[in-house]
Amino acid sequence: MDDQENDDDLFRCAICGVAEGDNTNLTSQTNLQTNATVRCGHMFCNSCIDRELSRRREFPCPICNTPVKKVTLSTRSLDDVQCEKDTSWRRRVMKVFNKIESDFPNLLEYNNYLEEVEDIIFSIVNEEANAEECKTKIKAYEEAHRSAIVIRQSQRADEERAIQDRIASEQREAERRKREWKEEEAAIAKTKRKFKQESAEVLLGEREEVSAELKAAQMQGYRNELKRQRQGKSSVTNFVSPRVREPDGGMKREKKLDRDLYLKRQAAGGGMKAGDLASQERNWNEAVSTLFE
Repeated sequence: MDDQENDDDLFRCAICGVAEGDNTNLTSQTNLQTNATVRCGHMFCNSCIDRELSRRREFPCPICNTPVKKVTLSTRSLDDVQCEKDTSWRRRVMKVFNKIESDFPNLLEYNNYLEEVEDIIFSIVNEEANAEECKTKIKAYEEAHRSAIVIRQSQRADEERAIQDRIASEQREAERRKREWKEEEAAIAKTKRKFKQESAEVLLGEREEVSAELKAAQMQGYRNELKRQRQGKSSVTNFVSPRVREPDGGMKREKKLDRDLYLKRQAAGGGMKAGDLASQERNWNEAVSTLFE
């Protein structure tokens, strides 16, 4: 319960206790500003700020006695100000202390180097007692190692440029594959519509049969057929029958079938004598029936 009350106090004016967005004044809505310094971060309403700064250039925070100036007041929260400050100083420090792991004989020394850089950034951002000393150390290091710093900066720029080029190349390749996929899908849809159209024309008797290319596309899959056509191969494949194993005695020519043997085979199928009228009538009925199937 006490923690919740303390959190609520953080979003109230440190002088009069009014909350953010309070409209009890009926003339204007209350807006709070933050004293964006490391050791304070408390908020003040515009009325209290105008009253206090109209009499003096700065006034002490009633909670932590940190000086409150007009230049330190901001509509943003302390976390936002600190984050922006950390980002700005980190960029400046890392531009000077820009060594990489390959510049050290072992990993331990590289980690100690990174830890030292982080200590410098922390001291400056949080306004520690040695903040000015750290700023002086940065300037001195930059003057002593200017040429090496410039060389590493150029190498880093080349690496970033190569990464950007690789990313751009991958994006172009992805766009090319996406464009080819769309063209392939459009070609497949067009081929399917054409196949349906020709099939309908065959059923209506407007043409004898569907074209060989469309038949092959349907049999082999439209996508595979399109790939085959792009490679310049013929869409109509020649069917090769499988080889038949020869008998033990070798391939022998079939004996010539004479008329008597033919009639015997024909009669044997229906169980009737060769030359019988019933046999001839059966053959005639089967021949006539095939015409109307």
